[in-house]
Amino acid sequence: MNGFHGEYEATVDAKGRFLLPGGLKKQLPEGESRFILSRGFEKCLTLYPFKSWEVIIAKINRLNDFDPKVRQFRRQFLGGATELELDSAGRMLLPASLKEYAGLQKDIVLAAAIDRFEIWDAGKYKQLFEDFSPEAFSDLAKEVMSGLEGGI
Repeated sequence: MNGFHGEYEATVDAKGRFLLPGGLKKQLPEGESRFILSRGFEKCLTLYPFKSWEVIIAKINRLNDFDPKVRQFRRQFLGGATELELDSAGRMLLPASLKEYAGLQKDIVLAAAIDRFEIWDAGKYKQLFEDFSPEAFSDLAKEVMSGLEGGI
């Protein structure tokens, strides 16, 4: 997999369901319909195709259980993680607790994050970019990417 790309808008219905956008669906491996939804590092949700989740869990399983920071990380990261499957109409149901955590109301954005998607309230997602100047982005890119051989 080369990684997911793009931003996709969707609408959450009164029952907490949203239709997985077609552009996102096209990027999934053939027949992929199982996902894990969990809390994101910011006030968003993270949607992992099941194969991506398995890779992360394998890494987490190798962490040292005797380290209190590992235990705390596992609680935070795995708490609330929920397996979801697309229904026959291509929709997903957001669990109420996760929906509340991310402050998701009606309009949402699914934003690619290489091997997963972040699910944001559309207004909060827009604000992320309005609050971040082009100069700040340039500085961040320089800081983050400078260690890579050949840069971007």
